[in-house]
Amino acid sequence: MVQPWQDTTLSAQRRAADLLARMTREEKTAQLSSVWLGSDTEGAEVAPGQHAYADRSAALEALLPYGVGQLTRPFGTVPVDPAEGAARLAEVQRTIRAGNRFALPATAHEECLTGFTAWQATVFPTPLAWGATFDPELISEMAQAIGASMRAVGIHQGLAPVLDVVRDPRWGRTEEAIGEDPYLVGTVGAAYVRGLEAAGIVATLKHFAGYSASRAARNHAPASLGPRELADVILPPFEMAIRDGGARSVMPAYNDIDGLPAHAHVGLLTQLLREQWEFTGTVVSDYYGVSLLEEAHRVTDGESGAARLALAAGVDVELPAARCFDPADPLPEDLLDRAALRVLTQKCELGLLDPDVGPVADGTPVDLNPPHMRELAQKVAEESVVLLGNDSGVLPLRDGLRIALRGPLADEQAAMLGCYTFPRHVGVHHPELPTGVDVPTLAEALRTELPDAVFVDEPATADVCLAVVGDRSGLFGRGSSGEGCDTEDLQLPYGQAELLDEAMASGVPVVIVVLSGRPYALGRWADRAAAVVQAFFPGQEGGGAVAGVLSGRVAPSGRLPVGVPRSPGGQPAPYLAPPLGRNGFPSTVDPTPLYPFGHGLSYTTFSWDQPHCDAPEFTTNGETTLRLTVRNTGDRPGTEVVQLYLHDPVGTVARPEVRLVGYARVPLDAGASAEVHAMFPADLAAYTGADGRRVVEPGALELRFAASSERVHHTVPLTLTGPVREVGNERRMRCEVRVK
Repeated sequence: MVQPWQDTTLSAQRRAADLLARMTREEKTAQLSSVWLGSDTEGAEVAPGQHAYADRSAALEALLPYGVGQLTRPFGTVPVDPAEGAARLAEVQRTIRAGNRFALPATAHEECLTGFTAWQATVFPTPLAWGATFDPELISEMAQAIGASMRAVGIHQGLAPVLDVVRDPRWGRTEEAIGEDPYLVGTVGAAYVRGLEAAGIVATLKHFAGYSASRAARNHAPASLGPRELADVILPPFEMAIRDGGARSVMPAYNDIDGLPAHAHVGLLTQLLREQWEFTGTVVSDYYGVSLLEEAHRVTDGESGAARLALAAGVDVELPAARCFDPADPLPEDLLDRAALRVLTQKCELGLLDPDVGPVADGTPVDLNPPHMRELAQKVAEESVVLLGNDSGVLPLRDGLRIALRGPLADEQAAMLGCYTFPRHVGVHHPELPTGVDVPTLAEALRTELPDAVFVDEPATADVCLAVVGDRSGLFGRGSSGEGCDTEDLQLPYGQAELLDEAMASGVPVVIVVLSGRPYALGRWADRAAAVVQAFFPGQEGGGAVAGVLSGRVAPSGRLPVGVPRSPGGQPAPYLAPPLGRNGFPSTVDPTPLYPFGHGLSYTTFSWDQPHCDAPEFTTNGETTLRLTVRNTGDRPGTEVVQLYLHDPVGTVARPEVRLVGYARVPLDAGASAEVHAMFPADLAAYTGADGRRVVEPGALELRFAASSERVHHTVPLTLTGPVREVGNERRMRCEVRVK
């Protein structure tokens, strides 16, 4: 007889509730647990505290009689052939199902920040490069392809995207973030979520919240956040990804906000997330985040106390292994039922409660790096490369030149790969194995791109010098960028500043190529460099993408998702700062960036006609449409990125001078034109006032059509009329911009 929880005609919540009522306390607790097979106390850590906690976590055998909530990283812990990994995962799931009386499998999760973090899987550009594309549709397509590859081998949940808004790029995890603007992060992040969820993978938003606002940009450090900065800068991307993207999971951050650790923050995880935003998915802890309530934050004494704090706040699943959520510990019944119901409901949505659920693997070969994935990786990489400077016109390079190729990263794969790529995250600890995918270096790609060029070691006899500088990613100090690889200032690492000085002294035109996980201070060479190109860990196809931009085969169209500083100090950069956060009296420190947020050049030229506004005056609950014609006035095809910024002259609290509220990529052939339509709702003028309410106020506004946050082409004055209007979750968070 089919029980109600097995009846696929019933709703997921009803089925889950029926199953929950049949479970013992131990079985419910087991659904909140996880098992990390293959994790040990030797080798390099890939999670904070991994070695200390690995031998104190519940083994699979101990949980089998009750069930298992999640399986941690079956592909991303050690290198495994994809087909073998799928077969092994299917066998583990059979063991788990056979061990518990309801035959429930576990939810299997993996990292997927730069593609499926598995050996032989396509390596995509890092999220900072997604932001540089200003192309949400492409990022959604990429995410759907990543999700499909994960689902095909038995994975159900992906631990991505990172929606932390960059506040200080000295933070090591800057490479994992999308940018320093909440609108860009929210729109691109929501697009990634839509793609991943469309493939049937549960997207997990992280890190909720304030992780990127840590003091001195130190990993895990307390976040110095006021309530308005939290509400208006940090939180909107998460809300957009839930509302517009359909994300079904959220991961709390390691940090505390004003002394309250995120994993024990009722205000964040229950009052805001559940009650205000009406989120119905699961909250999964960051790795050992529950244990850190005791071990690092010291807000409780003992593992049982940590479990109770996290459960009461709203954490549903302990990752990566069961340590505090112990089936032998009598956790409060109401909190236990609340969390278990959420977990079971999501398992039902994934088909894991269905009677015919079975293993995915059938023994056929698995290709995690097929041609269409490589093509997507190439397109994302090409759109993300930013041409920062080219005053001399030395770029694009013509074939046949004598080129001096200098710098420690010119011929190194690491220059292409972020810290959450499999080769840098896991593969680096297995030097006996090949990378798993082909990752051409920039030197290799240039020799293919410019077959008639002559490459020399020293600039003295060259026509041009390419100085390739930047980062090697890693974890916890094993690189210059990545998780736990924070820096005291933004000077180029590895003595590369001296290398640039030497190149500049040669008298040969120098093109600076930066391959990095964060922006670095380049003001020391700005007036001497012939050109500057920036790429943020562009993935396995990144060498060809950068080489294509240098040669002119690829029209550069990337725009900066974070400003590039002029000097190594003077942080944070002024974008989103109110007037007193910008250069001028009464400080002698000039924080003005060398290249601002949104900046990027092309090999062609564009003209922008005067925009037309349908209704310059409208109510605080209304909207208006603006139209702008853009023309390619050069002799080459190119893509302009039209950016729309809001300036609010007067507010009840100090406001950012400008902030991004809309954008669109406009690809144009030589001589072609297109009309950009932007529908601006008054809701986008809302901000959190002195009393904590988010309001739209009547009065004057300016919309600025710009090529960057500092390069304004046209200003459109607007006037909002009517009463002050408080807005909540129903507010419109997007400016729809279309190209016709």
